[in-house]
Amino acid sequence: MYTLHIDDLNGTERDITHGNWRSRRMVLGREKVGFSFHETTIYAGTTSEFWYANHIEAVYCVGGKGTLTNLETGEKHDVTDGFLYLLDGHEKHRVEVEEELRMICVFNPPVTGKEVHDENGVYPLVVEEA
Repeated sequence: MYTLHIDDLNGTERDITHGNWRSRRMVLGREKVGFSFHETTIYAGTTSEFWYANHIEAVYCVGGKGTLTNLETGEKHDVTDGFLYLLDGHEKHRVEVEEELRMICVFNPPVTGKEVHDENGVYPLVVEEA
């Protein structure tokens, strides 16, 4: 059994801040369970573009207010507490934040915590060594 409290991640290698957002990675590839699980905060007044070309991501909003835009279709969605989106087609997307968003995210394949968004907003596929 694996347990932790989110606050135990503060200031560790699993606590990643990158410009408009902060992600605390609760489960990573090294846990060898086939997915990673994160709490991500996206700051108010920011706009971020992402493209997970190598991962499927499910995102569940548990607080805040923003707008999700599918950059491939132009379709827009209000993001509020209780809203989920699944990037099962590797969609390029934009998140515009009105009130700080708190999101719970699941990635498959799992991220390792070593990934860095490239110039296109893509995480490279990094495999955790055994």
